[in-house]
Amino acid sequence: MTLASPYSTVPATSWLTALRVSPTVALSLAIIVLAIAWSLAPGLFTSHDPVNGVPAHKLLGPSLQYWFGTDHLGRDLYTRVVYGTASSVSSAMIAVLIGVIAGGLIGLLAGFLGGWVDTVLARLVDVLLAIPKFLLAVIVVTAIGFDTTNAAIATGVSAVAVFARVMRSEVIKTRQSTFVEASYLAGGSRWHILWRHVLPNASRSVLPLAVLHFGDSILVIASLAFLGYGDPPPASDWGLLISIGKDYLKWPWLVYAPAFVTIATVLSVNRISRWLRKTD
Repeated sequence: MTLASPYSTVPATSWLTALRVSPTVALSLAIIVLAIAWSLAPGLFTSHDPVNGVPAHKLLGPSLQYWFGTDHLGRDLYTRVVYGTASSVSSAMIAVLIGVIAGGLIGLLAGFLGGWVDTVLARLVDVLLAIPKFLLAVIVVTAIGFDTTNAAIATGVSAVAVFARVMRSEVIKTRQSTFVEASYLAGGSRWHILWRHVLPNASRSVLPLAVLHFGDSILVIASLAFLGYGDPPPASDWGLLISIGKDYLKWPWLVYAPAFVTIATVLSVNRISRWLRKTD
């Protein structure tokens, strides 16, 4: 006999409530969908070449022909932002996956097994939390090499401790629930209870955190690219575009165009994360 978790299914009313979104959430979802579309099929949104420009058209202001203006080599800045989305989004996804998988596993084992396992893993998490996240990312990317993929790995490693701490607290809370004790009394094995009851319920808080960290990862990876820890030119990562544009402040659209896209994406992700927490 197996007792189902009280949270194993979501009531229909919860889904109906989740479908009623505010205008800000709808706008945030639209921005994220657009960013994902840019990353998957950039050629559908622009016909310009992101690498080769027209020297005669260098440093032109925003216009109907060049929505974000052109850079110092005559390249369409909008096109470079669109093509740079793939690198920014995919890198953030890699960082989130590393944080969720590694941090979630550490927190799951620490919270469920307890004892010396919990003590050792909790001390490891404390050490990681004691190091500033961005500094840890810089240390890791310096050790493994300068490119966007390594920057994503470094960002993911810096987030492991956060996911481990959240997962551990949720596992401890779930492990003490009545339905878990009842499943033990019904003859359920430790690992069956872990995968059937504890993990599904403890991971409910991880989804909003993962979405929030996705936006945070975009910022960290863009910051690393700005400092030169990402792919070199002619790559068009958002942080690299801002770094190049800062040398041409007389033509401010070279900075504010990629910066605005980055900020809009991160704010949209944060808004969606808050919405998910409310509908959880």
